[in-house]
Amino acid sequence: MVIPPDLLLPLALSLFLFVTLSVALILVVLTTRRPREIPLLIAGGLVILALLVVVVAPFNVPPFIAVFIALLGTALAAAGGSPVTRRVLEVATHGRVPEGDNGGILLRPATVAGIVADDAPAREVLRGGTTIGYLERLGVAIAIIVGFPEALAVVVAVKGIGRFSELAAAEARERFIIGTLASLLWACVVGGLVRLAIW
Repeated sequence: MVIPPDLLLPLALSLFLFVTLSVALILVVLTTRRPREIPLLIAGGLVILALLVVVVAPFNVPPFIAVFIALLGTALAAAGGSPVTRRVLEVATHGRVPEGDNGGILLRPATVAGIVADDAPAREVLRGGTTIGYLERLGVAIAIIVGFPEALAVVVAVKGIGRFSELAAAEARERFIIGTLASLLWACVVGGLVRLAIW
């Protein structure tokens, strides 16, 4: 079977995207439990390389392959954002804020005259952040892929309103802002890559 010349380059782009996104997805899934810098940098580099190729390429992925690329990109956007965001938060906070058992952070009780009671338990805020992050990235990636980027405003507004009461402590605000921006940036880049490749 001979492939027509007009399909050869789009098929080559499709294969390149499939391999690149698959390798990036494997790398981020392998680092989900313990985010490590080298695999995440390689995965990020592969996503940026694929984005550059898609921007420069004068053709799109054929429609019959576009569905697979869209599904793969959506999975990468949703799953990959978790280890990336966690690593960004580790770097930004220098490990000063311990994580809780329910996906939140542990805050020490407020001091009274500079004294903290030793028996006062730390309270966990921003619980469920991991689950919320997956849903947030999934919504953002799908919105960008289908051409409705205005949905980002809705996602950020709902998240901000839902977390408003927990943002009194400086540590919670810092983690919320940095985590949200890192998560959204990852999802937007991957979603934008897929959008450019298939439309």
